[in-house]
Amino acid sequence: MKTLDAHHLSQRLQLVAKYVPARAFLADIGSDHAYLPVNLALNQRIKRAIAGEIVSGPYENARREIERFDLSSMVVARQADGLAAIKSAEKVDVISICGMGGASICQILTAGWEQLKKFARWPRLILQPNVGSMEVRCWLQAHSYQIIAEEILEEDGHIYEIIVADPGKSQQLLTDQQLLFGPFLLAHKDLTFQKKWSLEIKKLKRVLVQLHRAQIEPLAKEQQLQQKIKIIEGVLNDKG
Repeated sequence: MKTLDAHHLSQRLQLVAKYVPARAFLADIGSDHAYLPVNLALNQRIKRAIAGEIVSGPYENARREIERFDLSSMVVARQADGLAAIKSAEKVDVISICGMGGASICQILTAGWEQLKKFARWPRLILQPNVGSMEVRCWLQAHSYQIIAEEILEEDGHIYEIIVADPGKSQQLLTDQQLLFGPFLLAHKDLTFQKKWSLEIKKLKRVLVQLHRAQIEPLAKEQQLQQKIKIIEGVLNDKG
């Protein structure tokens, strides 16, 4: 088992860190142990950071990690719900939200949307949904954020996607396929992408079998599953 701490980030958090601009003011929401902001502070990559946590245990973990490295002047832990961890006068450059479902990420962003709109320049968003990436892309599109980069990786038996978005002057119009698969991931279709969606096909086919075994065959549901399988197979088989 690999030891993970502020000196030894997971591959997932290393990729997230790559997209934090130099000398940025970072708000890491759902920070858990504050490994990401503490690592960036130790390496002098950021000027300031907020480690936000709503749950007492993870908040205390973050506070202790910051104190362990004597970084209280650069990184502050705050127990708050979502973007409420950012005070009104603080104009952060980057917000990272990692390690939760896409629905939860969207809920946090929606709850803090009025706050975000008050920024002179909206912050970069670095989002890592464990599931529900399409929902995140739909939120970004609806709120005039432009996806500028995406990553996909497998670590410890899980496949993760990272979505990086900057504020845009107009709405980024993505196709249904780009919303589902990710515009950058769809363009490259690397081995991890292929593995993720091959596994998704197997999962959908298992659901179809279970519907038949239970003799519950709502036609609309079955057609929906079959259509999604067809779309995924089409993308995986398209070598263009």
